[in-house]
Amino acid sequence: MRTILEANSKPNCKFQILSNPEFLAEGTAIADLFSPDRVLIGSLQTQEGKDAAVSLAEVYAHWVPRERILTVGLWSSELSKLAANAMLAQRISSINALSAICEATGANIDEVAHAVGRDSRVGPKFLKASVGFGGSCFQKDILNLVYLSESLHLPEVAAYWRQVVEMNEYQKRRFSKRVVDTLFNTITGKRIAVLGFAFKADTGDTRESAAITLVKDFVAERALVNLYDPKVPHEQIWLDLAEAMPVTPAATIQKQVQICGSALEACKNAEAVVIATEWKEFREIDWETVYAGMNKPAFVFDGRMLIDVEKLRDIGFKVAVIGRGERL
Repeated sequence: MRTILEANSKPNCKFQILSNPEFLAEGTAIADLFSPDRVLIGSLQTQEGKDAAVSLAEVYAHWVPRERILTVGLWSSELSKLAANAMLAQRISSINALSAICEATGANIDEVAHAVGRDSRVGPKFLKASVGFGGSCFQKDILNLVYLSESLHLPEVAAYWRQVVEMNEYQKRRFSKRVVDTLFNTITGKRIAVLGFAFKADTGDTRESAAITLVKDFVAERALVNLYDPKVPHEQIWLDLAEAMPVTPAATIQKQVQICGSALEACKNAEAVVIATEWKEFREIDWETVYAGMNKPAFVFDGRMLIDVEKLRDIGFKVAVIGRGERL
């Protein structure tokens, strides 16, 4: 960009290129904009570049405290954006890897995460086990970091960061396999209610959503899937499933997948309920009504650690929660 501007600039007209990455999270973007953890401004470390960075910092200083405005080198700014998302995703993949050990040993990943998070050097954030992370940023930025490492001839560094994405994919496959294994090693012809299709609550974004992988795996096993999400448009769901299963005819997908208007409707006549997104309304489901309308034995698979396990077991459900080793 700098080369193009300099080649086309008029005499005595100079440009400075600044890197000002955004750190907004979906669902909290406005709050993040008004009260950011930091504002990052990267520039060439020439006097002209530093002056340009100061000029942009003056704009942010109207509402952001000065100590939160960081001026750094151009490469440092660009790399910091990738590094922040990569390290957050790394924490999720790390706790998800430990959740697999918990399920195999009988440990409880919630207890492990709480104990680890009490260490002031680690902290509690992003230590919530789940069926896997999604969204437009984490995987894209990690793969950008992988590509950058490979282009700089750093294969070991590339392999390290690629493993974060591979662990995330493994977590999704592992969860869908647990559903199949628990339902007596076959889900052919069985009806499974998948609650949630967005990659996280409080957004309609489905990019890289774990639910897409789950539904794809269930369809491949010839299950019947009832889907419900309070925000994702039906058209988007069909587009995502068609893209995820390019060799499966659209008629086959629509024969096996039904999009429902409520959680209760999705759960009716199902053998199992799978919680894929942490929507608040899924914490408040009338589980006694759900149980009455399901085929027996009725299973619940919680991929977001939302439910009161003992309450559901008292109702009669067979319950499996990510990162918990209780045997059904």
